[in-house]
Amino acid sequence: MINNAFEIKKVSAERNEMMKNEHKKPNIIFIMSDDHAAHAMSCYESRINETPNLDRIAKEGMRLDNCFCTNSICAPSRASILTGLYNHKNGVKTLGDKFDSRQPTVQRILGENGYQTALFGKWHLGHGGHHDPADFDKWTIFRSQGLYHDPVMYEMGEEITIPGYATDIVTDLSIDWMKSRDKDRPFMLMCHHKAPHRPWDPDEKHAHMYEDDDIPEPESFHDDYEGKADVVKEAKMRIDRDLVYRDVKADPPEGLSALELKSWYYQRYIKDYLRCVASIDDNVGRLLDYLDEEGIAEDTIVVYTSDQGFFLGDHGWYDKRFMYEESLRMPFVIRYPKGIKAGSVSKDFALNVDFAETFLDYAGIEIPDFMQGRSLKPILEGHTPEDWQTSMYYRYWEHLSLEHRVGAHYGIRTHDYKLIHFYGEALGSSSAEDEPRTPEWELYDLKKDPYEMNNVYHDLNYEETVRNLKEELRCLKQSVHDHE
Repeated sequence: MINNAFEIKKVSAERNEMMKNEHKKPNIIFIMSDDHAAHAMSCYESRINETPNLDRIAKEGMRLDNCFCTNSICAPSRASILTGLYNHKNGVKTLGDKFDSRQPTVQRILGENGYQTALFGKWHLGHGGHHDPADFDKWTIFRSQGLYHDPVMYEMGEEITIPGYATDIVTDLSIDWMKSRDKDRPFMLMCHHKAPHRPWDPDEKHAHMYEDDDIPEPESFHDDYEGKADVVKEAKMRIDRDLVYRDVKADPPEGLSALELKSWYYQRYIKDYLRCVASIDDNVGRLLDYLDEEGIAEDTIVVYTSDQGFFLGDHGWYDKRFMYEESLRMPFVIRYPKGIKAGSVSKDFALNVDFAETFLDYAGIEIPDFMQGRSLKPILEGHTPEDWQTSMYYRYWEHLSLEHRVGAHYGIRTHDYKLIHFYGEALGSSSAEDEPRTPEWELYDLKKDPYEMNNVYHDLNYEETVRNLKEELRCLKQSVHDHE
């Protein structure tokens, strides 16, 4: 009888522990870089580099092939990720807009429901007053864009300088905080790297990578912009014309032809960019190793993404902003051993306004009605709802800013097509740099023309497609309450 009673108690204790683990809220580590294009990750079949630690997240979890930002520029994308709102709702439409930290955010809601929260690295949403990070238990952020070496940072509002390389520093701060956390409570950690943002300064460890290699040029490298909108031709982000000495850290050799010079600039740019990515990959490996050593990998959701995509010589450009694929697409790999099948891939649409809702859903927290995105949890678990979105709305507000001269535009992307409207002016502004342009349209058949070289908006064979897309675009614009 004693043995039987002991066995009953043992089984009961094991069952209680199992039930406790089943209802345990997951930790969340959200790793976000700045300007890291998906096609600079080998798990996305990159032709130009290898990223073994980032690939590990995809191999042990899921890779999203159609994750998009709703406004391809740093501050607006970050505001959408924190709030689950489009930019006309969260107040950050351009780089000049500061974030009001009094509005509801994912970290506030998680904190109110028992989570420990921290942010380390890039903020870029304003400093001081109500623009500093709020509702994090601990935060240490770069001043403005941040420096790669020995960056000035704000630690809970106090200015400090931390010696070292930015990517290493952000990882050190993240690991140190996890070591000091309350191990009886779940946590959300936002680890936000500066890299690989311009001016692409690598660390010493990776400074000589690719020295003896020629990095392949992209398929659209020599796009002549024929048939594209005039405002597209005007943009100042060309590899052969707009990179400066600070970007490439050398003067070009004399006697090069125009094509040779363009290739020289590309090689100088892309190699430093990839060296910065290599440091990110190493440091992601450090975080994953820590989770293994701590024994919490099974209980932790790990996400790696970027605030938007980036042109890696595509269309002859660097930078982002445009709705073209390389800029629009965000890398997104996620691992959660308890709920996401290893090695899975999804082609369902996911948006940056969906991230906050996803984290709340996994934490078992009711998603507020004001949020405009939708939890990705069913997609990540391999169950696509019948009413899942098959089109997405994009809007870039920063019209003809001085440095890059990209025209304001909005548009719709479906699985097969992309319709872009360059509407010609910045709403609510009369500054000289916001001078109006003639409104123009572009249409791309993504199945026939994946590199978006041929604008078929004026092709009569696409008349019905244009009509249908314009109506769907009108409905999307209305559904997100963008009435401007």
